[in-house]
Amino acid sequence: MTGQPGRTGRGGGQAGAGDLLALVRTGRATTRGALQQATGLSRATVGQRLDRLFRAGWLREGAGGPVDSPLGGRPSITLEFDDAHAVVLTADLDTRHARAAVLSLTGEILAEHAGPLAVEDGPDAVLGELGGWFAELLEKAGRGADEVCGTGLAVPGPVDSETGLVVQPPIMPGWDGYDIRTRLSKAFTQHTGAAPVPVLVDNDANLMAYGEQRTGYRDCSAFVLVKVSTGIGAGVVVGGEIFRGVDGGAGDIGHIRVGSEALCRCGSRGCLAAVASGGAVARRLAETGVPAASGSDVRDLLAAGHPGAAALAREAGRQVGDVLATVVTLLNPGVLMIAGDLAGTSFLTGVRELLYQRALPRSTARLDVVTSRLGDRAGLVGAGAMVVEYLYAPTRVEERLQALGV
Repeated sequence: MTGQPGRTGRGGGQAGAGDLLALVRTGRATTRGALQQATGLSRATVGQRLDRLFRAGWLREGAGGPVDSPLGGRPSITLEFDDAHAVVLTADLDTRHARAAVLSLTGEILAEHAGPLAVEDGPDAVLGELGGWFAELLEKAGRGADEVCGTGLAVPGPVDSETGLVVQPPIMPGWDGYDIRTRLSKAFTQHTGAAPVPVLVDNDANLMAYGEQRTGYRDCSAFVLVKVSTGIGAGVVVGGEIFRGVDGGAGDIGHIRVGSEALCRCGSRGCLAAVASGGAVARRLAETGVPAASGSDVRDLLAAGHPGAAALAREAGRQVGDVLATVVTLLNPGVLMIAGDLAGTSFLTGVRELLYQRALPRSTARLDVVTSRLGDRAGLVGAGAMVVEYLYAPTRVEERLQALGV
């Protein structure tokens, strides 16, 4: 018996093993019968495709499902993506500190480390240090370096997603055009002795948005996250995918002009980041004699209830809210999430004041303005999801299965 052309296949061809894996991973079809129905493939062909996935260790059988037939019979055996066969390494760089983790393929954090790491020290030193962190984290998680299938890195600057290169980053001196993928891959190999694995790089706000949307807002078709720390950036997820623009520059709202003469780190004057970021608030506090040098210092002051920091954070929120009124009118998101060092009550109050005052009522009628659920882990979770979606995309699954000889 020959199967009909698979309805989920790419390019009009039959559905391959990668398409079946995607159906199982997303829960759209989790039994052999459901896969036959979804793809139009014969029982024998579905079995052959699944056999390759079982031999690779990517699928496992779960509990029996309900009996669909009124005549009874044995329950169908469900199929599950086996997230135990590999792990992902991720890291999230900020200007003065970083966080790294080992994640399962379904996003569970198995081991985590945070510590000081200054991007101004340059990519060679920073990425070399991350390689050491990864080796220690794998040992802590009890996983071998040969189990790592990929690495994801979040950076505080614009990234060309095709090349993985940081493009003219205002707050990452020495990183412009640097080959991050190759350096981080070498650092991983040097510290673990394992073979190189794919390295993916994206902007931190993008990956924070991706992690938050996938974890808590999967049904939201238009999701915006604004990170306000030393700088300001936004991540946009539309239809479940990160919207990056033509070369990774989407969401760089920190450099929208707001009518001020304040000098920004990008070299221009009047940027939103120059007047409303955590770095800008820290500078204004320092001018009054309060010791603050970065967004993280402002966060600590806000947590301690410092009245001056709270007043400046609310003012910064109003300035950001004024810009976000345009963003909300343009994108009509269902969720606007505020994250980063300033994402507290004072800043959020300021955002809401100007946002609802300036945006069209229709644009905010179904809008939820919220703060981060994942907190400091959002970038790590988003980076892990990026790697998994890349490695287990249907066409790449076929390539990887062939490389494994199954």
